[in-house]
Amino acid sequence: MLFRIGTRNSKLALWQTEWVAKKLQATGASVEIVKIETTGDKIQNRSISKIGSKGVFTEELEIALRTNAIDIAVHSAKDMPSTLDEDFSLLAFTIREQAQDVVISYNKQFKLERADNSFLVGTSSTRRIAMLKRFYPNVKTIDARGNLQTRMKKLEQGEYDALILAYAGIKRMGYEAFICQHLPLDTFVPAVGQGSIAIECAQTLDQDKKLLVRQTLNDSPTEICLIAERSFLKVLQGGCSIPVFGLATLHGNTLKLHAGIISLDGKQALTLIQEAPIDEAERLGKKLAENLIEQGADKILSEIRAKQL
Repeated sequence: MLFRIGTRNSKLALWQTEWVAKKLQATGASVEIVKIETTGDKIQNRSISKIGSKGVFTEELEIALRTNAIDIAVHSAKDMPSTLDEDFSLLAFTIREQAQDVVISYNKQFKLERADNSFLVGTSSTRRIAMLKRFYPNVKTIDARGNLQTRMKKLEQGEYDALILAYAGIKRMGYEAFICQHLPLDTFVPAVGQGSIAIECAQTLDQDKKLLVRQTLNDSPTEICLIAERSFLKVLQGGCSIPVFGLATLHGNTLKLHAGIISLDGKQALTLIQEAPIDEAERLGKKLAENLIEQGADKILSEIRAKQL
């Protein structure tokens, strides 16, 4: 059985794809890795929120799925749009790495709370920028685009004093020695899906291939958590340009979801923590999002979209 696996061409994306490939090869399958450049990779002179495409890191991969140029696509789960076209499905979510954001610096003593407003923190995430303004208003942010190696080079050259990135990517690329701060999950809540790898396919993919991918790669506890997170994201129509956040965790047979939205200036934030049985993951995400809307999340969303026009 041959799998043609589509991926972005960054080192991190290739690491994730090679990890997936090895898992499939261990079952006796053959693999072919197909590198595809996405919109988000092509456009480096604008922030993600300004590009305007719904799937800046997924669209070209989905075209390849639709035209049968590849069998499956490997994504960082946090890059996946909240809604997929009807001819696609998510086959698997891999076991989640630690989900938190971390601060990276060549200065091991660097701490956000001790920095003054002369310190520049690099990030291209609207969520991270808004949270920095709320929890660490003493620092300034600067847009940081490019793959992880490019950003690390700019950090070394002094363009930033620090970077904020997902721990998962830092660990996978071997940069853990540069971590100077782990940001708390209970306040600096990560992006939906952060830490997991998502496997996407066209609905027309051979059923035997679908079954093998799920059996080999899907982690059921992670999938339950991400169903809740993505259900929340879908109701709020969140994406790369909207600073929403969500993290679900399992506690026995109970699923807890901590999620919310924050204004671009960090001054307004709505957050809720709700629980449900694990077999009600999708309902939990939907209910939490609807409760946030009742509390005024729709007004924050409208203001964010008006500013981004």
